[in-house]
Amino acid sequence: MARTEYFDDPGAPAPNTLVVGVAVAVTDEQGRVLLQRRADNGLWALPGGGMDLTESVPQAGVREVREETGLDVEITGMVGLYTDARHVIAYTDGEVRRQFAIVLRGRVLGGALKISSESTDLAWVAPEDLGGLPMHHTQRLRLGHLLDKEVQPHIG
Repeated sequence: MARTEYFDDPGAPAPNTLVVGVAVAVTDEQGRVLLQRRADNGLWALPGGGMDLTESVPQAGVREVREETGLDVEITGMVGLYTDARHVIAYTDGEVRRQFAIVLRGRVLGGALKISSESTDLAWVAPEDLGGLPMHHTQRLRLGHLLDKEVQPHIG
């Protein structure tokens, strides 16, 4: 199923669902960030997805990283909360979602890097190489907050 992201676009369709999304900014000892190239839009993004009704936010983050990358992670903190109503995501099945996104920090405990059906590529990316990757600007915002090393999480 393909998706199109809109931000502050008067031509965007009206949202018909609100989804709690959880993404994890997994970093390694060299300061690189784990990214996936999404199969549904071809853009690079942090691994993540919708939270299930039976799990906590950290559990959702751990599950999503495992499903999308094959890695087991532990949650080490929070990058921020992202609730901008101008950001909507339209899917080809008719869902138009407004996302309440929670971005956590994480580190690898184990597992083996493996591409899932939700991605076409996985990569550890150095901060200086992020600018050259195609990604939605909301992902760039989140990565900027991650790399800013603020003590307090972003709330917006």
